[in-house]
Parts: sequence; structure tokens; C-alpha cells
Amino acid sequence: MSGGGAGAWADAALAAELFAANPAGLGGIVLRAGPGPLRDRVCAWVRALLPPGAPLVPLPSHVTEDRLLGGLSLAATLRTGRVVVEQGLLARADGGAVVAAMAERLGAGVASHLCAALDRGELSLARDGVDAGFACRLGVVALDEGVGDERVPPGLSDRLALRCDLTALAPREAGGGDPDPRRVERARALLPRVAIDARAVEALCRAAHALGAGGTRGPLLAARAARTHAALEGRARVAEADVVAAARLVLGPRATRAPEPPADEPEPADAPPDDPSDPPGAAEGVAPAAADGGAGAEARPELPLDEIVLQAARSALPAGLLDQIEHGRLPRAAPPSAGRAGAARASARGGRPAGTRPGRPRDGERLAVVATLRAAAPWQPLRRRERGGAPSPGRVEVRKEDFRVARFRQRAETSVIFCVDASGSAALQRLAEAKGAAEQVLGDCYVRRDQVAVVAFRGAGATLLLPPTRSLTRVRRCLAGLAGGGATPLAAGIDAALALALAARKLGRTPVVVVLTDGRANVARDGRGGAAAAAADAAESARAVRAAAVRAIFLDTSPRPRPAARALAAEMGARYLPLPYLDAAGVSREVRALAGGAP
Repeated sequence: MSGGGAGAWADAALAAELFAANPAGLGGIVLRAGPGPLRDRVCAWVRALLPPGAPLVPLPSHVTEDRLLGGLSLAATLRTGRVVVEQGLLARADGGAVVAAMAERLGAGVASHLCAALDRGELSLARDGVDAGFACRLGVVALDEGVGDERVPPGLSDRLALRCDLTALAPREAGGGDPDPRRVERARALLPRVAIDARAVEALCRAAHALGAGGTRGPLLAARAARTHAALEGRARVAEADVVAAARLVLGPRATRAPEPPADEPEPADAPPDDPSDPPGAAEGVAPAAADGGAGAEARPELPLDEIVLQAARSALPAGLLDQIEHGRLPRAAPPSAGRAGAARASARGGRPAGTRPGRPRDGERLAVVATLRAAAPWQPLRRRERGGAPSPGRVEVRKEDFRVARFRQRAETSVIFCVDASGSAALQRLAEAKGAAEQVLGDCYVRRDQVAVVAFRGAGATLLLPPTRSLTRVRRCLAGLAGGGATPLAAGIDAALALALAARKLGRTPVVVVLTDGRANVARDGRGGAAAAAADAAESARAVRAAAVRAIFLDTSPRPRPAARALAAEMGARYLPLPYLDAAGVSREVRALAGGAP
């Protein structure tokens, strides 16, 4: 995305034109924007620019596999006595596009079916007695609501050429008229005859490699975007401006590393001052073609095409991202948050539907009636012939091999248990930093509706300061009143946290223990002093956490990381994080990662 609100909005309009002119070739658009007039307007552009009669099929995030792929039409099959196939949403979108709502929450199965349709352009169906194939050449508009760290599944987003991020754009910055459908229609007719030369392809490949932009798929999609852009401009051969536009819209948003500057690049101090008469982009070394759509592209070749393309891709990096790339601090896609989408587990009685399996219901399992009838329906003509009887209207012969059992998946609620070292060795300044990190995690837990408990250990033992609760105010008040001082009964603190974790597990929750300590124990489990006995007891308690398979994070609150603390975290099977090298947001991210993992 180019910088500035006007540039981002202009790129969104151009992306809508490119996609509508070549939906199957470009794969689609990842449109990152919250619900509102901006997103609605871009979706309206796509709808208006697609060919007349081309379908634009909504795809809810909770769509089932039957609805997505199609299959046996149960009602029609039973009514007619022969197998009747019903198309799914993907087959109905052939020649058009699907609009995936809340694409950042698409399940892995739905995302994989979309990827297969984009790769093959067809859909093969072999299930429920059906063996059929459907044409499925389509594009995908993936609506990413831009909430937190959630992202569109990587496999799907990698197949979608275009990215538009409107999260930082105010409605008043969305100026300009709507794209012209006639321009897109002419581009659609011209596109098969547009040629791209080897020099342009090589420049895109070099830029993709320099930016770490997606293996072979990045430059392939960029080349397709360049051809489509040339068709929009009415050119039968790809020009420099088309390659620049493709690099900006396709390669820039995919960057995963900072490109190295050319060896002969002059130092900034030696660069001449900007001339106000220069056209936009001249200061960055981009030829005027990048701004004026191609006029004069060959008149002033200030840089080789490779460098022009790379500069264009760099200009598309969102604000602040280049610095993060250069310092190795790329934001990581967080796993599903624990309370809203916690650790998933199979369930026989309730939860979100997760398909069916053959077999008879037992131990409280539910019979999937529709799936059972669907399994029996294709066999009805054969079974009637076997028994030599006339068809019985409205009757279906169901045999034991037809039975299907419903499967469900539940999201386990998470209990985050803070085990806080409040002893004198935790030093008041370090305790304050630990509280700050806990505050960040607590805010996230409140949003996800997780439960939070606080255990503090000091003096002779551990105290449950706060039982599991969802009240953010109570937890903050509890932490604010936590004072430091006294000995360090580390084993007692770990034991108390483990007991809470096991109790939470019995209630069906997913426990996560967060230990905040410097690891210096000096009080044994029986209350006696002595560093050696206390360290041995702490190691034994840590091993008990690992034996119980309770997930844990060990936050070393020492001014500098301590090998003894790292060793104790290893005994616990916990993720070791030295707090001096991790800010509050990083701690929160690690807790979310641990809570969202598989049990």
C-alpha cells in the first residue's frame, strides 16, 4: 500500500479493477478493514465491476463442508428415487467470486478447499455415493476485520495476489469517484493478447527475492497483475509502469525482509536537494512512469528496471514495517485466542459441529439423522430390487452400515494462574515490572473472557490472593496491593499454582500457569530455611508440573537472565522468558500462544 490515506484509497480502487478484470488469474484480494462504509464501498466496486451475470457468493466463516462443496441432495434423491447432485457454494461461484466474511477465522478445512479450488479451477466430488466434477474458476474477496493479531490463513492469503489495508484510513480520506466498469470490460477483452517480456519478469523475480516475497507464487502473481494492469491501460505489451504497479500492489505487502541497498548507492549526505519541479517519485529514483501511468517511461530511465521495481515495492510497505523488518522484529501471527477460540477438543455431546463418523451412537453420542439418511439414500433402488418389492412412498430402508454419529468440537475456557514471587529477592523495581506485564495479560484475558487467579508466595508459604475470576477490577486491585519482602518459598508457590491448575482442569478448563520469579528459593516445602533444600524442593515441584502436563511460562524477573532460573523452567517443561528482554505486549503474546495451542 502506498503511504497516505489518498494513496491507500487509490490503491484499493485499482485493486478492485485488477481483480474484477482477472479474478481467477489473480486469485483475489485480502481486504483488511473493519465493518463500515469504506469496506462496503470497495465490495460494491467489486460487485459492479464483475462481468454481468457473474456470481458473487457470500461465504460465512462458519460454513459447513456440505454447504461449501455440495453433494447428495437428500430431498430430491428420496423424492425421485435416483441420485440427485446439489452444487455447493464453490461451484455456484464459477466465473465470479466468493466473499469470505471474517476470513481471519476461517477453519483450516474451509481454507484448504478454497486453496484447492484456486489451484485447480475445478472441484471433484466423491462422497455419499456421488462422483461428479464441477468447474470452479473463481476469485476470493477475503474480508479481514483487522482485530488484534488474527490474520487470514497463510495458505489462502498466499494465493491471493492483492492486499488492501484500510484500517488506518478515515472515511473522510476516501475521495475520488468510482471506477469505470467500461474500462474493466475493455481490459477483460484485451487481457488474453497482452504480452510480458523476459526483462520485466526477471525484474519482478529479483524484487521478490530481495523482499523474501513468497517463493515462486509472489512473482507469478505479480506478472499476472502487470499484464492485467497493462490491459486496463489499453496496452498489448507490459510497460514499465505496469511492472511498477504490480510490484507495489503484490510484492510490497508480502515483504518479509529488508532488501539490501545497491553497492554503488550514494550516501544520503551526498544526495542533491530535491527540486520542487521534479515529478512525484523522482526523489526515490522512481521513473515518472510510476506516477503518470507510463507516459515517458523510456524518456528518463534514471535507474535500471530492477531498482525501479524494488523501490516501488518498498514504497508499499506499511508505516513502521520496514524498521521492524530491518531489526528482525516482524509481528508474528498469533494463534487463536484462548477464551474466544481456546484449545479445541473433541466432544460427543455438544459444541461446534465437526462432521460425522460411521458407527452406532453410544455413551451419550448423537445420531446424525440427516447424514444417516444421506448415506442410505443412494442404495434405495438396489435394496428395493434385493427384496423384490415395489417402492414404498416416503419410506427409506436404513441399515446398520448407514448410521452416522455426530462429532463436535468444543473450545475449552482457559484459566490463567499467576504465581507471583513477592519475596525480598524479587526487588521492588522488578516486582513492579512483573505487575506491569501481568496487567497486559490480564487485559487480554478479560477481552477473551478467560478466568484469572493470583497466587503469591513469600515468607513461609503461598497464599491464594484471588480465586479464579473474570473480574478485571478485582485482579488489578489484588496486584496493586501486592507488596514485596520476606523469604522465598518457591516450592510452596509452584505447588499452590499446580493445585489450582488441576482443579481448573477437572472443571473442563485449560489451565496455564505463569510463574514470575527470579528463581532464588531459600525456604523448603516444610518451612525450614536453607538454599540447597529449598532449591531441591522447587525442582521437585517443577517436575510435578511437567508430569501433570500443565502448560506453563516461566518469567525470569532477575535484572539479568540466570542459568539457574532457566534450568528450573526446563524442569517444569515451561517456556522460559527473561523479563528484561521482553515487554508487556510480548508477555501477553506468549501467554496467548500457549493458551491457544493444542491440549
